[in-house]
Amino acid sequence: MSTENHGILADQDIQALALQGMIAPFINSLERDGVISYGLSSFGYDVRLGNRFKVANNLPLTESDCIDPKQINDRHFTTLESDDPILIPPNGFVLGHTIEVFDMPLDVLALAVGKSTYARAGLSINITPIEPGFCGQVVIEISNHTPKPVKLYPNEGISQFLFFRGMIPCLVDYATRGGKYQNQSGVTHSKV
Repeated sequence: MSTENHGILADQDIQALALQGMIAPFINSLERDGVISYGLSSFGYDVRLGNRFKVANNLPLTESDCIDPKQINDRHFTTLESDDPILIPPNGFVLGHTIEVFDMPLDVLALAVGKSTYARAGLSINITPIEPGFCGQVVIEISNHTPKPVKLYPNEGISQFLFFRGMIPCLVDYATRGGKYQNQSGVTHSKV
């Protein structure tokens, strides 16, 4: 891995960083026999969906009882744990998490994007940056845009992470500035 290498990282660069502890557990190849693919790909890494979820429920809401990202009320979500597939309700929303734990180097940023397998079934994954210096599991936000329930498969692929190396390490990394999701495990609601 060359220090001259900046921009999107290829599989050999990601593999070298993973061996230094950036991704754990690390799957060195793209696994896909009968499952939604996960593991090392050409220019990214396909992460797996964990087994803990928060599913937005359809409680009747009034204007004074809306979902407020500054003050999430747990009663708006059903918490569950399952190694079996779960259903996202029509036009529903679920928070999940990666199985993988990340320890991002100070000169690498990852970008989480959706997998086409789920996109073709009507699900979208929020595009999320994983900043230099971040440590922990990553919360995955999943929306069902269809009028039908859609299955989610724990322990299988959910999102591809693309890795970008800067020319120099960032000046203030996620850990140093006291990132509010540092060292998270499982599903964490939004914080202010």
